[in-house]
Amino acid sequence: MKTTTFNKLCCPFDKGDLNLEIIGQDLDGNILEGILNCQSCKRVYPIVSGIPIMSPDEYREFRLEKPLLNRMVGERMSSDFRLIEQEN
Repeated sequence: MKTTTFNKLCCPFDKGDLNLEIIGQDLDGNILEGILNCQSCKRVYPIVSGIPIMSPDEYREFRLEKPLLNRMVGERMSSDFRLIEQEN
């Protein structure tokens, strides 16, 4: 995914703005792996092989995505694909 593509994306659930956490890029600066998360509803969407996976909740399989998302965001995610707020 090109970094310019990120500016055109929004959360498919509530149309909120997304934060981007880049995990891996190629030599041209294209994003190969990363996380998109919605600023308002806290949903998490992975970027896998340069493709953002942004399916609606009802079409996502938590048990299939869990190993990948755990590797990317750790234990900060709930079973409804949302980030868990960390207490200080």
